[in-house]
Amino acid sequence: MNVYLSKLSEGDAEELFQFESINRAFFEQMIPSRGDLYYEYETFYSYHLQLLEEQKNEQCLFYLMRNTDSHIVGRVNLIDLDEEGMMSIGYRIGELFIGKGMATEAVRLIIEKAAAHPKVKRISGKTTENNIPSQKVLERNGFILTAADEDNFYTNDRGESFRFVQYILDVEGHK
Repeated sequence: MNVYLSKLSEGDAEELFQFESINRAFFEQMIPSRGDLYYEYETFYSYHLQLLEEQKNEQCLFYLMRNTDSHIVGRVNLIDLDEEGMMSIGYRIGELFIGKGMATEAVRLIIEKAAAHPKVKRISGKTTENNIPSQKVLERNGFILTAADEDNFYTNDRGESFRFVQYILDVEGHK
């Protein structure tokens, strides 16, 4: 496939900041904003170091999606491993790379990593109801739709409100 995962490292900060900044408006059409401070390099770098600290004990796993030229095309993460073996997945792919199967492949690859982790049993995912491509990525990787929030929780900069939809995947079937 045309994408591979690389574990997040300190040396990725500048390239990742550029990727996030370039794609900000695109991302904020579908998901809540990370806020203006996130897009100031000093703040971004501080957050980056916090993620690396969280990753040390494998309670969270942060990966970059890279294309065959080794450029960042997206991110995929598993966070917040709990006592029951549940983690939450999150991912984003840059606007220039949508529709090429990269997000689907990256999610498949991170499921493999989760299946190799001795404590991970299930992965939860959520996206907004309007983000059909993200829903398809989850469904193509075996996630099952389990719920839709009853209330609107997210409003984008155009004043549109959306509900979140929830998914779950049993990792045991991938081990």
